[in-house]
Amino acid sequence: MKNIYIRSIFLFLGLLLSSSCSDYLDKESDTELTLDGVFESKTKTENWLAACYSRIPDPTWGYTRSIGQEILADDMSPSERWRQYDWQVIPFALGDWSVGSPWSPSYWNGLPQRVRECNILIKNIKPIPAQNLTENEVRLMIAECRFLKAYYYSLLINTYGPVPFNPDEITPVDYNLPDLQVGQTPYDEIVKWIDKELREVEQILPASYSDGRKFGRATSIMCKAVRARMLLFAASPLVNGNSEYAGHITKDGKVLFNSTYDANKWKIAADASKDLILNAEAAGHRLYTEMNAAGKIDPFLSCQNLHLIEASKGNGEVLFARVAVESKEYDRHTAPTGAGGAGGYGVTQSLVDAFFTANGLPITDSNSGYVETGFSTQDGYWPNGITKFNEVKSPGLVTLAGTYNMYCNREPRFYLAVNFDGAWYTDGDNAGKDKGRKLEFFNGKKDNNGTHDAPQNGYLARKRTDPTRNPINDYFAPRHGILYRLGEAYLNYAEALNESDPGNAEVLIYINKIRERAGVRPYTTGTTDAQNIHVDNDQASLRKIIRMERRVELCTEGIRYDDLRRWKLAETVLNGPVYGMNFNGKDASEFYKRTAYQTRVYRKSFYWFPIYLAEIEKNRNLIQAPFWDK
Repeated sequence: MKNIYIRSIFLFLGLLLSSSCSDYLDKESDTELTLDGVFESKTKTENWLAACYSRIPDPTWGYTRSIGQEILADDMSPSERWRQYDWQVIPFALGDWSVGSPWSPSYWNGLPQRVRECNILIKNIKPIPAQNLTENEVRLMIAECRFLKAYYYSLLINTYGPVPFNPDEITPVDYNLPDLQVGQTPYDEIVKWIDKELREVEQILPASYSDGRKFGRATSIMCKAVRARMLLFAASPLVNGNSEYAGHITKDGKVLFNSTYDANKWKIAADASKDLILNAEAAGHRLYTEMNAAGKIDPFLSCQNLHLIEASKGNGEVLFARVAVESKEYDRHTAPTGAGGAGGYGVTQSLVDAFFTANGLPITDSNSGYVETGFSTQDGYWPNGITKFNEVKSPGLVTLAGTYNMYCNREPRFYLAVNFDGAWYTDGDNAGKDKGRKLEFFNGKKDNNGTHDAPQNGYLARKRTDPTRNPINDYFAPRHGILYRLGEAYLNYAEALNESDPGNAEVLIYINKIRERAGVRPYTTGTTDAQNIHVDNDQASLRKIIRMERRVELCTEGIRYDDLRRWKLAETVLNGPVYGMNFNGKDASEFYKRTAYQTRVYRKSFYWFPIYLAEIEKNRNLIQAPFWDK
């Protein structure tokens, strides 16, 4: 081991740790060290551990620009011409995707490297009493690495399906190439290992840390969250009884996907989500809420700030966060050009249409009160209570007189997710001068300069953006990135329970917890009235409302793409024209028209990322992902 050297690349902490953590793990100078030298120092050992964490995805900028989960789904859409700036997944969404396409996150190569580093730490770490690295701290650091290995494998199988799998291997420096040329392990076998590993590790790790500098490090709650989401995916139609994968086998005839449906997988997923919920709540996690002056939930501030307030400042909804994220770039690209932003990162018309009306009904319901065309004659205020939303202009203001009716009379989450033409906009620059202004998305107006740096579909994303940002003066408030939150766990549980135990009363209970926080009427199996909405208590009806609720509550958070994949709906939903308002319209008569600004292509092969052709050529034991070789 003494002849193996590491460089300072493994000692940088920036990808994981915020400034609040930088004093906990000290940085090292650029030097070469033997492994013995690393693990004889507490500081260097902690630095090695920090590097093990560095492949945790960025759920703000990473999910959008780099990893691309939101671009590949149907919630968000960047300017198509941003592909010239190396937005690699834009061509993927348009069907221009091959086994040779570059993808900068490169999970195939990068995640196994981090698994190897975890294994090296597990094998070499030891207590250093003189430096206060105790037996218990070593035990926890080993458990952290075991968590990371399981988590990284969960990302690998979510991306590629079956992958080569040897979780405890440390490839020697003098390896023989044939030793590395192994094929894939069946999907269900890897799921089983991850499940077992996480259940063991959660018995070791604490639910939280009293030392705030350790925020972001693995906990038992994070183990449960990763496990619950993975098992929900594993129970879903894409990988549970998918007959299209029956012939997907290794070179030696091993079946890589089990094409026989197993109903018990839904029960396993439901149990995992319920276990997560109960333990998270016992550890103090709660749906994030803020109260209004009347002592009731303020849906606007609650749903907005759950993405902005850090766990250390009272946000108990956060289950798993990445400390250092590129929120600045997300805020810049969603800010209008008239305010100094890049101004081309918008949401789709289909997402606009997905939000409920103020009375909690979908716009397709004849009782919703939805009106699509024409313009409002007076300012619109949130009717169901007091809120500080838009207090710079007028508390509770949601639409101004003259707003296109499509945007009027909608639920709070709509106004928190979508910036539309005529919406009242404030940021750090104009709030102190003229108390904000209306957004102007007509072509040639303040926020549409007619270039790729303008909302190509007539909308900009608002959710998860910082209302105090000031792009002109380059001010963006830093924040953590949320990878898992309790609200998702509630909806995961409702879905898995509905599939495994139709009619169970807890399905509606957990959906309604989300709706009540959002300020919309909950569902009931009884009669519709002013406080409740009737829904039939059968599996198909509840499945429909669960999917509608997931689309709205979890939109633009990196989850929608996996939902469409696991439900086997991606090749239907993500094929064809994508609509918005008319980017070229210079007045109301031209702009307010549903216009196809893009045509997307989604083939059966796209459900999984392909294995790079170069990897297949190096290792003939690998099998390309389903349908990519057809």
